Amino acid sequence: MSSVTLNQALDAAMQLSSEEREMLLDIIYRREIEARRREIAESARTSIADLRAGKLRFQSANEVIDELRRALADEA
Repeated sequence: MSSVTLNQALDAAMQLSSEEREMLLDIIYRREIEARRREIAESARTSIADLRAGKLRFQSANEVIDELRRALADEA
């Protein structure tokens, strides 16, 4: 598969009509949303598997905040 540089892609996009460029932007936007959804879903699957394997534990919001504060204090 050959690679296309960003500049080449932009040049090609600018050869499209205004309506086609709007469609292209919409398609790219929607594909990015879908790609991000897949990343989030994969992260969730990994986290659930880690939780079930005992690698993670449930924490209350207060526990997490306290832990973050301690970490920040240790850095100072």
